[in-house]
Amino acid sequence: MTLTPTAPAGPAPRPAGLSALATGARPSRPGPLSASLTFAWRALLKIRHVPEQLSDVIAVPIIFTLMFTYLFGGALNGSPRAYLQFLLPGTLVMAVVLATMYTGINLNTDLGKGVYDRFRALPIWRPAPIVGALLGDALRYLLASTLVLSLGLLLGFRPHGGVPGVLLTVALVVVFALALSWVFTLLGLVLRSPNAIMSLAMVVLFPLTLASNVFVEPRTMPGWLQAVVEVNPVTHLVTTARAAMSGTATAGQIGAVLLVSAAITAVFAPLTMRIYNGE
Repeated sequence: MTLTPTAPAGPAPRPAGLSALATGARPSRPGPLSASLTFAWRALLKIRHVPEQLSDVIAVPIIFTLMFTYLFGGALNGSPRAYLQFLLPGTLVMAVVLATMYTGINLNTDLGKGVYDRFRALPIWRPAPIVGALLGDALRYLLASTLVLSLGLLLGFRPHGGVPGVLLTVALVVVFALALSWVFTLLGLVLRSPNAIMSLAMVVLFPLTLASNVFVEPRTMPGWLQAVVEVNPVTHLVTTARAAMSGTATAGQIGAVLLVSAAITAVFAPLTMRIYNGE
């Protein structure tokens, strides 16, 4: 019996859908800026889909401004409106600084869901998920600043430095808050639960903001407490914010705030990325 050779079968036809996916040039790898902005947009989408997570950013500035103005104003400065001129830059700083803890809380929540394990496997700039989350959190800080300023203007606050002074104040506060956010990003990576981060943040942030010149001038305090207040970075930020609001901020004051912010970032950003990368 003679066997007739048959031609080898060709490759099986590829389904239309897979063929469409396989054709064309591979997309270029996203750059650091593009990847970071994408993750920043992700952070904004989370706020859009879960708007109640902004409740703290909305409620805390309003409560602080109203409560401290009318609670302490008459006793400390003769009238709430007069005290508001001194207080509002301080409550602006306090409201934004307290909001930095949620950077670590949100990161820790995502880590618990395994989201960042997938991010680490993507062919993108490794710090992009962290940097993008921080950029998204900048919206929180801008929102808190806008609420404090709007309420202050309604209550009678008048910044003599005008719009440039207000914009400079907000810019400095946001820059400092972004630097401080690296601290809580680090805590979000090393602590086990969001509750642990919030508890530790309260222990750190409340003394940091209360032991400052937010509510009163340091000269009214005991000598030992004045020494603590004078080296507190929040004190320097509040002093610069008041000067900027009044139009008298100096280059030295602005430079000091930027230098402290750069120092915090220089210390905690590399530590955060080393832990994030598993080094």
